[in-house]
Amino acid sequence: MSVELLLFYIFAVIAVASAILVVSSRNVVHSAAFLGATLFAVAGLFLTLHAEFLAGVQVIVYVGGILVLFIFVIMLIAVERNVHERQFNRQWTIALLVAAILIVEIAYGLYKGKDSFLLPRVGAAAAAAVALGGNSEQVGAGLYTAYLLPFEIASILLLVAIVGAVVLSKKRTQAE
Repeated sequence: MSVELLLFYIFAVIAVASAILVVSSRNVVHSAAFLGATLFAVAGLFLTLHAEFLAGVQVIVYVGGILVLFIFVIMLIAVERNVHERQFNRQWTIALLVAAILIVEIAYGLYKGKDSFLLPRVGAAAAAAVALGGNSEQVGAGLYTAYLLPFEIASILLLVAIVGAVVLSKKRTQAE
């Protein structure tokens, strides 16, 4: 077993385990922390698949942006009040049905044999990508040459969204 395959399985186990903890944890702050672990593990999976740019984007956008946004929302919502409210999670029949379907799928995969779990070899494709200068360099060259205008429009829209979020979340004072 190669080191890449071993790392892939380690990151996969971490991602699946922390994703299960995200949805099963009763504390929202713990769920956000487990979500961070899941997103970092997915970035590790991208690294084992020689997708360095996607790993970087995963960490910057999802861990650095979306997760921080979730934490800000958690801090703005009165968590203490939500603990005492009645919970509406009475969907056990649907959950059991989905769990049974997933168990059947996993059993079929195990019955199919060990060949269904093999990953394709990416050695030749990765060597060709490295010879071309790496995927990060190609994505950067594409963004700043052929797709410069859409890239700048997207950055302006994100800036407007950030300013709008700050304005909407700002609390009014007595003088206002």
